[in-house]
Amino acid sequence: MKTLREYITLYENRGKAIGHFNITTIDMLWAVFDAARAVSDEAGEKVPIIIGASEGERDYVGVRQIVEIVHSIQEQFDYPIFINADHTYSVERCKEAIDVGFDMVIIDAAEKPYEENARMTKEVVDYARENGSNAMIEAELGYIGSGSGLKDEMPEGVSEATMTNPDEAKRFVEETGVDALAPAVGNVHGMVKSGNPRLDPERVKAVRESAGVPLVLHGGSGSADEDFTAVIAAGISAIHISTELRKAYRENLEKSLSEMDTVTPYKYLPPAKAAVQKVVEGRIRLFYGV
Repeated sequence: MKTLREYITLYENRGKAIGHFNITTIDMLWAVFDAARAVSDEAGEKVPIIIGASEGERDYVGVRQIVEIVHSIQEQFDYPIFINADHTYSVERCKEAIDVGFDMVIIDAAEKPYEENARMTKEVVDYARENGSNAMIEAELGYIGSGSGLKDEMPEGVSEATMTNPDEAKRFVEETGVDALAPAVGNVHGMVKSGNPRLDPERVKAVRESAGVPLVLHGGSGSADEDFTAVIAAGISAIHISTELRKAYRENLEKSLSEMDTVTPYKYLPPAKAAVQKVVEGRIRLFYGV
């Protein structure tokens, strides 16, 4: 089986992006996997997916346990499913994720000054290489807000002025040796109730050409389909979806709890799982053009 690095390169060359989906529970994990398999059957090949686990999500499941669960699915089904330590805010927790075998680790120091962001990122990259890890190390540059929730308005500080500068991106990659970069290109974490801002494919293209490494779009939830298509064509290699899944899960869980007179979780949880699977399948089809 190809590595995550190889899949990202392959799909970027095809003009497609890999879907990255955050999960908190085992039924959400199966929802993502089942969605990917459904698309794979129609596509005629196994489409790769990345499972995202933020600090809070992996603490809830278990840091080592979530890696072993995902890798067990990868092994049993011979399927290109990978696990990413999403939004890790300290070098120490990045090292923890590297040590337990995450396929990808994101050091998120985007809110810190450039010099501190670069220093922390280089420390994580060096640690991975010195310890023989094949984990891809990703960093953020630019500002897109924080938190994967529903927002009443645009987060303060998210603007064209805080988008990723192409020249700064080139410098950052050269100084840190990072494998992938999450830029600010009009995206925002979470979903804005009045509608998310438009993504900027021209900025994506400029950053990709300047940085020379794969770009990952964070804060994908709530963006328009045509915006996704445009930024994938411009150079986005992977797209994060989280809030859309959480929203679908909660709404359908509340509905099933109100309709079912049972205390048995495996009876009232399936509608929430099915709702997540539907969202994921739609996003995969869009990202892969299936």
